[in-house]
Amino acid sequence: MSTRWYPIYQKGGPQLRVFLPNFWLKLIKPVHDQPPNVVQFSCSMEMTRHDIKNYLEKIYDVKVSDVRTRIMLGQTKKQQGRGNIIKEDDVKLAYITMPKGTVFEFPNIFPEEEEKKKKSDAEKSLEDTKKNYKKFLNRNSKRVNMPGWFTI
Repeated sequence: MSTRWYPIYQKGGPQLRVFLPNFWLKLIKPVHDQPPNVVQFSCSMEMTRHDIKNYLEKIYDVKVSDVRTRIMLGQTKKQQGRGNIIKEDDVKLAYITMPKGTVFEFPNIFPEEEEKKKKSDAEKSLEDTKKNYKKFLNRNSKRVNMPGWFTI
């Protein structure tokens, strides 16, 4: 399970051997809306439901009611220039359900970026004006052999 290599044990050897599995969990922001007590993780492909539950309960002291897993297939892409087909690695997703009444909020690590995303009213109205002007210019694009001034 582990990629670490340990020397063969010899009787009377002073080194202690510890088995360290390559298990990891990564918190993912869900694409679709989830109930407040459901958390989504990306995890090691070797982890089972029981491993995930034990990992969260023993290491992070999180109460877990249910664990559901699925394997998300990696995308296949065509390599530019060469035409080779490349497939990204598959990813195992784990959906953790916590007990009723438990609420999980995804942490906001970069609050400054959210403030930048919020646009002022002037910027929004400017964007709307640009969109409407583009519609105005393209209104005769489907009318072949018709002069642009005809519908003014």
